[in-house]
Amino acid sequence: MIQIDSARAPFTSPGVAFQAIVALGRADAMGLLPADERFETLDLISFRKVVRHIHRAGIARTIHLGLGDDFKTSAPGLERTLENLNTALEESPVPEFEWNRLADVLGMELLSQLVGISASSVRRYKAAARTTPDEVADRLHFLSLLVGDLSGAYNEIGIRQWFGRKRAQLGGRAPSDLLKGQWKTGETGPRQVQSLGRALLASPAT
Repeated sequence: MIQIDSARAPFTSPGVAFQAIVALGRADAMGLLPADERFETLDLISFRKVVRHIHRAGIARTIHLGLGDDFKTSAPGLERTLENLNTALEESPVPEFEWNRLADVLGMELLSQLVGISASSVRRYKAAARTTPDEVADRLHFLSLLVGDLSGAYNEIGIRQWFGRKRAQLGGRAPSDLLKGQWKTGETGPRQVQSLGRALLASPAT
């Protein structure tokens, strides 16, 4: 779905491009982008489509990219707007979209293991037969953001393998070892896993 081959101003600015790629990865992993639409060029026309899809999920509806030439001549302004968009995505769990997308990427078995519930419960929540409890939605959204970060470096097979690979940064444990049972997103283990995933995103500002 997302395979960027080229960029046009103002997305040629490293800071703008970075924020745009982060937003694309998150929106994709959260299931907000249509499966039949391809994004190959970073430009205002394509990214306005992305923002419209995000708006349809009730997220960041006050954020717009504008129709004039102001963003083309003000990369810092667009970078700040995209930073706000990324913050909105980070703060907006949408389990009704995220279940389907993460099931596609991770598979039912790994997804149920990481969220800490049975595969049958995943199927019920995925089919909207039951409302996703807040604590489960929180873990699901955490995983969506993590998969979004990983998607810049790995394909879907690589993402699945990443969770089971032991890491020195985690004390010789695998990410899946720290995401077991009824874990909470603010705990030390999950935050370490999150930091490991985000380290794959190399911001041009750092």
